[in-house]
Amino acid sequence: MGLLRIKAMAQKEWIQIRRDRLSLAMAFLLPVMLLLIYAYAITFDVNEILMVVYDQDKGSMSRELSAEFTRSDYFTLVASLDSYEQIDRYLDSDRARVALVIPVDFSKRIRTAKPTSAEVIVDGSNSNTATIALQYIAAIGEQFNRRQGLSPASPTIEVKNRVWYNPELKSRNFVIPGLIALIMSVIASVLTSLTVAREWDRGTMEQLISTPVKPVELVIGKLIPYFLIGFADTVLCVLISTFLLKVPLRGSVGLLFAVSAIFLVGGLSFGLLLSTVTKNQVLASQLGMLTSFLPSFLFSGFIFNISNMPVPLQAFTYTVSARYFVSVLKGIFLKGIGMRFMALEVALLSLYGAVVFLLACRKLRKRID
Repeated sequence: MGLLRIKAMAQKEWIQIRRDRLSLAMAFLLPVMLLLIYAYAITFDVNEILMVVYDQDKGSMSRELSAEFTRSDYFTLVASLDSYEQIDRYLDSDRARVALVIPVDFSKRIRTAKPTSAEVIVDGSNSNTATIALQYIAAIGEQFNRRQGLSPASPTIEVKNRVWYNPELKSRNFVIPGLIALIMSVIASVLTSLTVAREWDRGTMEQLISTPVKPVELVIGKLIPYFLIGFADTVLCVLISTFLLKVPLRGSVGLLFAVSAIFLVGGLSFGLLLSTVTKNQVLASQLGMLTSFLPSFLFSGFIFNISNMPVPLQAFTYTVSARYFVSVLKGIFLKGIGMRFMALEVALLSLYGAVVFLLACRKLRKRID
């Protein structure tokens, strides 16, 4: 393997990249745009849930219960109703998601220490919002009981919750590390999906065939410029995530970029493999987007819990390299764990990169022999 030939191929590829300034600009702008758009668009935090109250009691305790909801940052009171029938109109028209119904003798029963209850109606058309709203309602109910002295003074078992790694429970903190993996898998595949196909479309592949450049040298030479661009994109995404979006980075920065480099080699090699197989720029770019975005989005654990998937799909996720990269990024960003706890994921990423790189070299060998 000749270093001079690799250097010459890398220089040739870099000249072609510089000539296509629009694609070069998009290579740096697209990751930033995707990161910012998805970071603000994908959120599981539920705030300002619209609610209405039908207070039949109108006593001090019923007003205190209503105030308990409005004091929180989760509920916004939009109307006080005069009849039960009005609840349907508010929920049907999406002007409210939650309705609180307080019975007539609510305050009296609390003062006399008698069991009482209030009815809460939740719009379940959005299951995620409804589930989170029910959790908020349960917490507010417990808080109201404590303030009114309705909870046991000294319970037999006292449960105290303690959340590690993401104590504020901000969805952005666990979404953005997965977003970086998703974006880089797409960028890596798309960047190199056109390289060999472009040579065939322009008629320059025959010239490469006639040169003494070996397949492995050709692959490495073509990967080097795109690897540098992809690595710069990764650094840019990490900087935006930590400084602009305020996602905590508790682990080793060096380890983060080292694993990112391994992931990039696999993604770039896969794009080059597609380019070699298709020999058509349009088809290669479409396949690059399809085979990188969808598996990374659906089967990496970025959004959907893998353990909840059917067993055949769980088995399929092991073939998606983004699954391991997402796990590593979340571990480094949120948990601050080191190589000791991520050795398996890093080893599988390395194996994936090596296999795809060898396949690209082998497939290219068939084209230039």
